[in-house]
Amino acid sequence: MPAVSFPTIEFAAFFVVVFILSWALMPHPRAWRPFILVTSYVFYGWLDWRWVLLLVGSSLVNTVAAQVIARSPSERTRKRALIAAIVFDLGLLCVFKYLGFFVAEVDDALDSIALGSPLPLLQIVLPIGISFFTFQAISYVVDVYRGETRATSLVDVAILQAFFPHLVAGPIVRANELLPQLRVPRDPRTVLAGPALFLIVGGLIKKTVVADELARNVVDPVFNDPSAHSGPEALLAIYGFAAQIYCDFSGYTDMAIGIALLLGFQLPQNFNRPYLALSLQDFWRRWHMTLSRWLRDYLYIPLGGNRGGPRKTLRNLMLTMLLGGLWHGAAWTFVIWGGIHGGAMSIERWTRERFHRFHMPAWLAWLITFHVVCLAWIFFRSPDLSTAFDMIGQVFAGGPSPLVTLPMVFLVVATIALQVVPGDLWERGEAWLVARPVAVQGLAIGLVMVAADAAVGQEGVAPFIYFQF
Repeated sequence: MPAVSFPTIEFAAFFVVVFILSWALMPHPRAWRPFILVTSYVFYGWLDWRWVLLLVGSSLVNTVAAQVIARSPSERTRKRALIAAIVFDLGLLCVFKYLGFFVAEVDDALDSIALGSPLPLLQIVLPIGISFFTFQAISYVVDVYRGETRATSLVDVAILQAFFPHLVAGPIVRANELLPQLRVPRDPRTVLAGPALFLIVGGLIKKTVVADELARNVVDPVFNDPSAHSGPEALLAIYGFAAQIYCDFSGYTDMAIGIALLLGFQLPQNFNRPYLALSLQDFWRRWHMTLSRWLRDYLYIPLGGNRGGPRKTLRNLMLTMLLGGLWHGAAWTFVIWGGIHGGAMSIERWTRERFHRFHMPAWLAWLITFHVVCLAWIFFRSPDLSTAFDMIGQVFAGGPSPLVTLPMVFLVVATIALQVVPGDLWERGEAWLVARPVAVQGLAIGLVMVAADAAVGQEGVAPFIYFQF
């Protein structure tokens, strides 16, 4: 298993060394900054060292563009530098993430009108996390252009993009959230070790005990061959994926935030009990929150937001969600996933403005929202449109249901039900654990590690879902 996966022995050994050296060098910023940058490049280049060249190139281009924007008195020059940086950043995504998709679509279109001369198609490996560090680069240069953050050095920009806890799957961190922390001295005695360990252990449980178990026992078997399974199994797989992707992605985020805390840095929250949402708008305020605000601030608002009247507002909503779907991957399944969310949010806004006196009962609003989200998840998880429609049709099929077992149903129900628990209750639990003697804390963490290891078994920890984006 590569070092980019947190719940591995290799990463544990890597992090112990980094943790010790990081705190030893922290009083010496001139030594610490190159150290953490090289460390992050080693982490990212573990699979393929050439990916580091992309990251370095992105940091260099965006640093130069930001410096030109900050120093030039000419608005024309500033705008040209901004456009050049954005074109470069989006160009990286287009080449590595979308070139194959568009060439294949053109080939299919030519073939459909009997002009099928195959276009040359290069097999390009998608660098892990390219969408995340590219979005961070865009937000940095745009914020400098807007005057919301100041241009900084190449090393600082490189750390912003490459800082290994959030590099491969977020959260998407803005410059004004991380860069000020680089300039403030940190004291090892003030590190939030208790909360950090609580987050890391909680993320480990979400990933290994819930997400991977649901994937192995229900989700993957059914989505791999929907027609071979009954309606109850298809339904459990759909609900199971909703639970799996939440525990997988929020589990990664918890571990990323916890690891950063141990190094003395605070990253933004990314999830806030999303399956309690009473509308799609509410869902996106709770799910992948750093992506939601990125789409709002750098796509929806520049498109015009809600300033151009109802029709343009609905258009901007749909475009934002369609592009948000395409950001996740070059496939029509992701576009439809985004379209479902965009369409549902547009309907919500239209009905709210048209029937503002009508108030839907909370339980019904939750039920509708949750099932629209689950419907969209079918397309998100399916490898192609045919599988997605087979899954929807198979929900009504009969037959035996050996995969519908009490442990799997329990994991799905528990994932949803535990989101009802107030956030302050988790904080009190964290505070209680931190207040216990070190031996008790160690025993508790040890028991969790044993349980997680037992859940993993010989198959190992599956890659995080969002590594592919």
